[in-house]
Amino acid sequence: MDEQRPEDDTALQAWAAQYRHFAAFECPQDPLYVAICEAIAGLPELLTLMAAAPATQRRPNLLLAALQDQLLAGEEAHSLADYYPSLGGARAPDAELPALLLDFVRRRRTALTELLATRSTQTNECGRCAVLWPALQAVAAATGGQDLALLDIGSSAGLTLGVDRYRYDYGRFQRGAPAGPELPTIACDWLGEAPPPAEAPAWRLVERAGLDPAPVDLQDEAAVRWLRACLWPHDRERARRFEQAVALARAEGPAVRRADDCLAAIEPWLDALAPGVQPVLFNSWVLAYFDPAALADYQARLLRLVRERGIAWLCAESPALHGAGLAAPPAPPADPGAATLWSLSWAAPTAALQRRALAWSHPHGRWLQWLER
Repeated sequence: MDEQRPEDDTALQAWAAQYRHFAAFECPQDPLYVAICEAIAGLPELLTLMAAAPATQRRPNLLLAALQDQLLAGEEAHSLADYYPSLGGARAPDAELPALLLDFVRRRRTALTELLATRSTQTNECGRCAVLWPALQAVAAATGGQDLALLDIGSSAGLTLGVDRYRYDYGRFQRGAPAGPELPTIACDWLGEAPPPAEAPAWRLVERAGLDPAPVDLQDEAAVRWLRACLWPHDRERARRFEQAVALARAEGPAVRRADDCLAAIEPWLDALAPGVQPVLFNSWVLAYFDPAALADYQARLLRLVRERGIAWLCAESPALHGAGLAAPPAPPADPGAATLWSLSWAAPTAALQRRALAWSHPHGRWLQWLER
């Protein structure tokens, strides 16, 4: 637990600023979350809940998920649920929301505190696969490898491992698996002038696995409810494709295993791969939760594996988290405050380390702008 005390005015001011920033720049399209964040920012009693979370998890989306989890659990009826489309609510945010929010927190404070102390935000957003699909095309082109082995770090329930099982609608064109009634179809606006990727993928996944310090067991309904709670309540299309992706992952069986030290588990995974398979390590919206020392260690060890073991490293994070030596143009105006930068690092057998910015995207894959070379 961080030494910062909840009664510290400096801490409260910093946490309030976090919620206001989240409302303005990270969830402006969700009126309910904007209103809740603004309410929390003005209520010190709610801000003090942040102290229950580990320092690296003290982010607004963790408390937002905890609130929705307790509403989804349905242990007691409460009028706060009337605002949540995810619970069938249709009430727009109004002047009564802050008081109802405070009342719900007081009733469920013990359970909320427990969630904040023990959970992490594990959205496991399969919408990002709309960018991962063409990124794997770029891996195949850069490395010459057709048979790919995908390892997802911080994989949660492993839904991104189904990247080749989903259908993608980019507006002007479609890619991915053939359309089907129970198949997730992910809509993603293809921005800019870059040509679309080839219709037939130049790669195939021959191995897929995930590593996570706390993987989600898809047979555990409470664990799946937590993943639902991490989704934003207004986005019913996102919720629908989540349920479809969960059903597919359950049918395919577990591919994510627990690893207290994910970095230490990478080389044994590499050692077990068949000859000729190109390993691809992927992380998305994971590094924001690392402290500076852990982040520097992760970046250094991944780049060493690129040079020494020939892995291709796909990184989908905020720009500052990719490490040195990567040049990227400015984010597009579609959503510059929360845009995700995608990069590829690889090393050919006879070439030095190479790093390339591939794309900008919405954090949940609603749009992407591929960067032409």
